[in-house]
Parts: sequence; C-alpha cells; structure tokens
Amino acid sequence: MAMKALSKATIYQVAQLAGVSIATVSRALRDSELVTPETRERVRAAAQELQFTPSRPARSLAEGRHAANGIVFPDLVGPYYAEVVLGYEATAAALGSSVLILATNGRRDPAAAVRELAGRVDGLTVMGRTVDDEVVAGIASTGLPVVLLARDPVDGVDTVRAGNTNTARALAEHLLEHGHRTITFLGDPDDSPDVAGRYAGLKAALPSKKARLTLVRGNGLDLDAGCAAAPEILASEPDAVVCANDEVALGVLLAAEEAGLRVPEDLAVTGWDDLLAARFAGLTTVRQPMRELGATAARWLDKRINESPSERTAARRRILATEVVTRRSCGVHEEVHP
Repeated sequence: MAMKALSKATIYQVAQLAGVSIATVSRALRDSELVTPETRERVRAAAQELQFTPSRPARSLAEGRHAANGIVFPDLVGPYYAEVVLGYEATAAALGSSVLILATNGRRDPAAAVRELAGRVDGLTVMGRTVDDEVVAGIASTGLPVVLLARDPVDGVDTVRAGNTNTARALAEHLLEHGHRTITFLGDPDDSPDVAGRYAGLKAALPSKKARLTLVRGNGLDLDAGCAAAPEILASEPDAVVCANDEVALGVLLAAEEAGLRVPEDLAVTGWDDLLAARFAGLTTVRQPMRELGATAARWLDKRINESPSERTAARRRILATEVVTRRSCGVHEEVHP
C-alpha cells in the first residue's frame, strides 16, 4: 500500500517507499551514474508521490557529508582578508554550507593542520602560500574538491585570482608619465603570489624608461610594517614608493608626514586594494574585487562538491579584473584606469 503524502516528507520516507537506501535516494535525485535508470525512475516516482523536496542537510546525511566547506588563509588580520572572508562566507551560506576557517600564520605545522581540516569538510579553498603545492595536490588526489584562491595554479585544481602583473605595469606607466624615475617597491615577493606579480609588473615596465627600481622587502603587510620600513626607504630619497598593499602605504604616508615630506610634491606613494581608508587618505592605488574573489571561490567549490562524475570538467582558471585608481598621493584628481 502506498504511503500517504505528508506536508514535510523526509528522505527516509522516500527510501522506504522506493525500497532503497537513503544514499541511493540522494544519488538518484542528482542523476548519479551510480544508480540504474530503473532505480532512478522508482525514486523519482516515490519523491513525487510524497511531494519530497531534497534539502542540503538531507543530502549531506545520506552521502556521509559534513554540510560544511573549509577555507585556509595565511592570516585573518586586516581588512583585505576580512573582505574576502565576507564574500566567501555569504556565498557559501546562500548555497547552504557552513564554513570552517583556518589561518596558518604562527602554526608550527601548517600542512598537518590543513590536512586535518580537509578530513572534516566536503571541499576546501586554499588561499595564498599557506601550504606547498605538494600538499594541495595530495589533498586533491583523494577526490576532495579543492579551489585555489590568490595563488599560482596547481595541475588539475581550479584557481581564481585577481590581476596583478598587467595592472602593476599600468601603475608604473602612470608614475613614469608624471616624471618619476627613482622608484622603491615595498613588499616581499617571496611571501605572496600577489605581491610577486605586482613586483614583476613593475620590473617589466621600468627598464626601458631608464628608471631605477629598488626592492625593500619590509616585515609584513600592515600599517606598522609600512611605518617601520619607511626610514630605510626615505633615506634613499626615491621619487615614488609603490607599496604591496594599502595598509603598508598608509604607514609610509604617516612616516613621510612625520619626516616633514610633502606628498605628492616630495614623494609619490601608491598602494593596492582600494580599502575605504585609502579613499579618505587620497591614496593612489589599485582596486581589486576582494569580496568577489571570495564569492567566486565559494561558488566554484560548491559546484565541484555537488557535481556528478559525468559533469566533471577540466580545471578552471580565472583572473578577475583590477584597475588603477589615481588620487592626490600622485598629484592628480581621482581617475580610474582599467
């Protein structure tokens, strides 16, 4: 005898009516190739009779999943990471997943921590140089969906980044057009793929213009790091300082003011990110879509988690557009240059 339809049917009731397990119900409703056409049809008929609508928790329970994904950051300090997290978490929540966040900064064994997190989630996003490529490849080889964020690609793994090198070239051209020839870059290319791309763009643009580029690595990417590195930079009397991000640039601006220098008359300063504070400070910078970086990674990971074997495609690569925003720290009114 058929079961009477309920207002809120459960996956267990569908399984009972169809004579299969709850895992089979979940796979059948996703058109998994692991279920025969006859069984898929029987499950669909049972679901229709019971007016059953599958929920994310029900699917997770049936498939032995966690209804959560993980994201690995180098650090969680500062507005850049906060913006990326906001974009990622909001999108994951809208898609029905909770998010477990791991910061590797200060951990004695980051690789072990990332592997442990991978065992507790349905998919993993890895940001920046938090762990080596071998760790990423090893996790991906287990079948766990992985997306890379703001780091160089790894074979077979989806990667989403913001543009760095070409936009840094455009920023360099802007400085050159305004007569700057002695330029210092503040940031460590070895610490971040993003910073490495920005430095590479400057290096590519300057030699043909007979400009001199000096690298000062500094110690971090926050305001204090900018303040601490400023005396070394200012002692060499550059025309312009290109900073790896806005926080560092704001530190340089403060130090230059304390040293009695006028910006931009004595020194041009630029940043990267276009934080709200940069706008108030009149800082020339590069605007990047921080929330969209996080949101894109979350969408891609959710798609990988829920796709069937027949839906799997080759690893995707995407570079989100960035743009130079010139303000008074370079002696001009605000303009945007894609």
